[in-house]
Amino acid sequence: MEEMANNFIHEVIDEDLLTDPGLKIHTRFPPEPNGYLHIGSAKAIWINSQTAKKYGGLFNLRYDDTNPTKEGDEFVKSIYEDLCWLGAEPTGGVFYGSDYFDKCYEFAVRLIRQGDAYVCDLTADEMREYRGTLTEPGKPSPWRERSVEENLDLFERMKNGEYPDGAKTLRAKIDMASPNMNMRDPAIYRIVHTPHHRQGNKWCIYPLYDFAHPIQDALEGITHSLCSIEFENHRPLYDWVVEHVGFDPRPHQYEFARLNVTHTVMSKRYLRQLVETGLVDGWDDPRMPTLCGLRRRGYTPASIFDFVARAGVSKAYSVVDHELLEHCIREELNETALRRVAILRPIKVTVTNYPEGKTEYFELPNHPQHPELGTRKVPFSRHLLIDVDDFALDPPPKFFRLKPGGEVRLMGSYLLKYEDVKLDADGKVEEILCTVDLETGNGNPADGRKVKGTIHWLSERESIPVTAKLFDELFTIENVNDIPEDKGYGDYLNVNSVTDLPNARVEASLADAKPGERFQFVRVGYFVKDTKYENTFNRIVGLKDSYKV
Repeated sequence: MEEMANNFIHEVIDEDLLTDPGLKIHTRFPPEPNGYLHIGSAKAIWINSQTAKKYGGLFNLRYDDTNPTKEGDEFVKSIYEDLCWLGAEPTGGVFYGSDYFDKCYEFAVRLIRQGDAYVCDLTADEMREYRGTLTEPGKPSPWRERSVEENLDLFERMKNGEYPDGAKTLRAKIDMASPNMNMRDPAIYRIVHTPHHRQGNKWCIYPLYDFAHPIQDALEGITHSLCSIEFENHRPLYDWVVEHVGFDPRPHQYEFARLNVTHTVMSKRYLRQLVETGLVDGWDDPRMPTLCGLRRRGYTPASIFDFVARAGVSKAYSVVDHELLEHCIREELNETALRRVAILRPIKVTVTNYPEGKTEYFELPNHPQHPELGTRKVPFSRHLLIDVDDFALDPPPKFFRLKPGGEVRLMGSYLLKYEDVKLDADGKVEEILCTVDLETGNGNPADGRKVKGTIHWLSERESIPVTAKLFDELFTIENVNDIPEDKGYGDYLNVNSVTDLPNARVEASLADAKPGERFQFVRVGYFVKDTKYENTFNRIVGLKDSYKV
C-alpha cells in the first residue's frame, strides 16, 4: 500500500501527541451499506487506514446502517470484500452502527432530561419552512417548549410504534438563529416503520447520522474522525452531541477534500439508478467508478492507492484527471504484465509460398525487459491473421505497415511481402495474398534491405476466438460538477462508452488464462480476463500514455 506523505492531518496529530504522548491514535471508515464503494471511498479508506498505521494505532470498519430503507446485506458483504481486496485491514475491528441503537436511545433520553431535546410535530415541509434561510433566522417550533415529562412520554410512545412515519421527530434544542443551518434544532430521531437488515423489527425509530456518528466514534474510542469536506459544516453539531452527551475523552472531526475525477460520477444514488435501469452491466460494470468495477476492469489495489496518493490530501477542491489513474495502472503493468499476441479486428493473410499444412514455431519473449520470465512458442502457418489497421490498400503518407508493393516484419519471424488482395462483393478486403522471405526467420535479409514496419500476427488455425471489450469514459462531460441546473447526469451519458469486438483472436497460450489475470497484448494495450463472462478480455488501458507526470 502506498505510504502517505505528511499532510495537515498529520500535523494535527503531531500536535495532539505533543500534548498527550500516550494518545493511541484510532481512526475509522464509516460507509453506509446502501451501495457499492467507489474510488472516492478508496481515498477515505486510504487516509484513515494509513494514518492509523503511521502512528501505530487502530483502524475500524463501521457500517453506518442507521437507515433501513436503503440498506442490505448485499452491500455489507461487498464493502468488506472491497476493503480486504484493497489490503486495508480493519485492525481495530468491524462494527455496525445498529449495534449502538440502545445506547443512542439512552443518550437521546439523557438529552431530553437535560432539556436539550424535544419531540416536534412539524412535518418535513414545515420544518424546512421554520428553518429560515442563510440570511434569515429560523422560527422556533410550536412544540419547542414541551415539558421534560411530556417529551419523555412522547419519545417512549414513538419507540413503541404508536405514530406513523413522519408524524413526529426528536430534535436537538440548540439555536434557531445560528448562522450554521445544521445547528437550528436538527432532527436526531425519526420514525421509520421498516425492518432493519440486522435488527429486524426491534426498532421503528432510528437515529440520524449527525447524532449517531459522534456517539459511535466516542464509544469506539476514535480519536480522529477523518471525513470528507462536505461534513465541515456539521462539525459544530458533532462537537455539540459529544459535549452534551458527556463523553470524556472526546473524539474530534477533521475534514479533507473529496476525490473528484474527470468524466466520473461519485453519486451512489445515480450509480444505483444506472444499475437498476440496466444502463450498465451491474455495479461491477468495468465502466463504473465502483471498486468492484475497477477490479473487473483490471485495476489493482496498488494502482488505486498510488492514484489516491498522487492526488494528495488537502482541503482544497480539485478535479483529478482520470488519465492519472490510467497512468498508475499502466506504469505497474508495464513492469508486471506478461506479453501476449491478440488480433482484435482480424483480416486473413495467406502466405502463398508457404506449404499447406506445415506448422513451425517461433519463440517470443514473455516480457522483453525481464528475460528471466522466459519465452513461449507461437505457431506459424500458411494462413495467418493480422489486424485490419495494419493494412491499407491506399495508405496515407509514412504508413510503415503492410501495403501494396510493401514489406513488413512479422514480429519475431519472417519478412512478409504484399502480392495481391481478394475483395468481396462490396469491394472490401477479404483476404491478402503475400509471400515471406524464408531466409529471414528472426533475422535480417541477406541483401541488407531495410524494412521499417513490424506488425503482430497469429496463425489462423491455432488461434482462439474471444470477445474483446474496449471501454471509454462513461460520461462525456469532463467535470460532472459543472452540469447546468436544467440538465442531469443522464444528459451526458456516453452512448459509445463500450465497444464489443466479438471476432477477436488470441494466441493459444491464453487458453489457460484465469479470470482476473492481466496481460499486455503487444501493440494493442493492457487487458484482463473477464471475471463474469467466458472467453472475454476487457481492455484496462491502452499502451499510449499521454499523462504528463
